[in-house]
Amino acid sequence: MAAPAAKIDDRPLPIYMNIAAGAIAGVTEILICYPLDVVKTRFQLQVSGQDAAYKSITDAFSKIVRQEGPGALYRGILPPIMVEAPKRAIKFSANAEYGKVYKALGVKDQQTMSILTGMSAGATEALVVVSPDLVKIRLQDKANAGKYKGTSDAFVKIYREEGFRGFWKGLEATALRHIVWNAGYFGVIHAVKANLPKAKTKNEQLWNNFLAGAIGGTVGTILNTPFDVVKSRVQGQIVGTKYNWAFPALATITKEEGFSALYKGFVPKVLRLGPGGGILLATFEVVTGFMRSKFM
Repeated sequence: MAAPAAKIDDRPLPIYMNIAAGAIAGVTEILICYPLDVVKTRFQLQVSGQDAAYKSITDAFSKIVRQEGPGALYRGILPPIMVEAPKRAIKFSANAEYGKVYKALGVKDQQTMSILTGMSAGATEALVVVSPDLVKIRLQDKANAGKYKGTSDAFVKIYREEGFRGFWKGLEATALRHIVWNAGYFGVIHAVKANLPKAKTKNEQLWNNFLAGAIGGTVGTILNTPFDVVKSRVQGQIVGTKYNWAFPALATITKEEGFSALYKGFVPKVLRLGPGGGILLATFEVVTGFMRSKFM
């Protein structure tokens, strides 16, 4: 006779445990998916009309490993890892505070509330991630391989050459990227979960969360990739002001390179953020489940 399925434990956790679980889930996703982020950035910085260094994902991986070594696939990983915990803390607290605001404004529908709080928290989150993201992109860019020796050297040189304001390049595009992605992500996962068979076991719940997260991440990626391309161009630009504000930059890229250029790096991006969203949710559920069983 089969053993009875384990019941789902959904007791609420203290906020500090949620933040810790979110940070662990985020770092796990970064470690697994980061090479795709490097490839994505290389494609986004590649201007159409010039000799293309990379023709496909496999070509990019092959050339990066062959020409720069396997370590290049993890170049610039330290800034996103360093900011993961504070990013999660701000996201959780911002979600809670914005939830109070929208509740006071009369928002009752749960999906609408999730979309609004997610978009607002995304804008707030951009303030935290914009500088580490800029350093990450500078380190990922092959053109800067001899310029920056590492993360700390990049921080020092950017400050020395571009000043404190240099770390805030691309803030507008970063905010739009997060706002649009969160709108797509939270707009989808509730609908997906509502149409999936109700989970009766931990494994079924894990699968539902993975599937909903992967679909939500894919939709968010489809919507926000143009702003991500602009962000990469703005932050990768050491001199000049060709790419500045987000919407004029969108127009410039479209005019000079065609609409398809706004989706450069889409495939590695969706391969990362689609399954990555699932990895994030699934890891979060595993970690919070462990915390409930051991600390509550």
